Amino acid sequence: MFCFGLVLIDCYLDDEGALNESLDASSPGLVGANDLLIVGPGVLGRLVAEKWREEHPGCQIIGQTVTADHHDELIKIGINPSLKETKATHKFPYVIFCAPPSRTPDYPGDVREAALSWNGEGSFLFTSSSAPYDCNDNGQCYEVFHLIITPSVIDSPVVPIGRSARTDVLLKAEKVVLESGGCVVRLAGLYISFIKCEQEIMDLVSRSGKFSKKFEGFTGTSDPLGKKLNNVKTREEIGWEPKYPSFANFLGL
Repeated sequence: MFCFGLVLIDCYLDDEGALNESLDASSPGLVGANDLLIVGPGVLGRLVAEKWREEHPGCQIIGQTVTADHHDELIKIGINPSLKETKATHKFPYVIFCAPPSRTPDYPGDVREAALSWNGEGSFLFTSSSAPYDCNDNGQCYEVFHLIITPSVIDSPVVPIGRSARTDVLLKAEKVVLESGGCVVRLAGLYISFIKCEQEIMDLVSRSGKFSKKFEGFTGTSDPLGKKLNNVKTREEIGWEPKYPSFANFLGL
C-alpha cells in the first residue's frame, strides 16, 4: 500500500509578524522515515494528512503552498506550511503532488520541480484526474497504466496530445512523474466502481430526506455525457475498498 512521508520545517515570526519558513538541510536527522511533503495541501491534501497522521502519530507533515493565505489553517490541523518560493536544499523520501493546474503557467514544470525534491527511497505520487481518458459518451474506462498492463485487461485510450489544452497539461505532467519513477493516480471522486448522474441516483437523493427541495427532473445538457470508471485495478493493487459500498449506503438508506 502506498505510504507517504514527512519533513520537518522550522517556522518563526520576524519583526513584522510575518510567517517565515526555512528548510535547513544541514540539520542532522532532519528528515524522518515516515515524513510527508504535500505539494498543494487543499481539500485532498488535508485528507491525506489526516489519514497519514492516524497511522503514524508524531510524524512531521509539510504543506507547500503558493501563498501564505491559508497557513494559519494548516498550522491548526498539524501541517507545517512552506511557501513554494522557499528553496529546499534537501530531498524527501515521500512526496505527494495534489496541487491543481489552474494557478501556474507551467504545471509540468512544477511537477518536475517536486520530483526533484524526492530522494527516490519512498514514493512520489501525482494525483491526476479522469480527464485524459478519451471517452465522453458514458462508456467504460479502465484505469490501467502502461507500467501494469496485462493481456487480459483492455487499456482505455487517452486524449491525443494537441486536441485539448486541459488534457495536454495533465498528460505532460503524468509523463514527468512516470519518467521520474513516480506513480500516477487518476481520481474521479467516486464511491463505487461505476456511477453516473441519472434518474435512479436522484431518486435515492429524494428518498434520503436530506434536502428540502424535490428533484423535478433533468433539463438536458449540451456538454459531454462523461464516463464510467472501473476502479477494480486500483483496489487490487493497493487493497483499498470504498468507505461506502454504494451510493444508497452513503445516503444512509
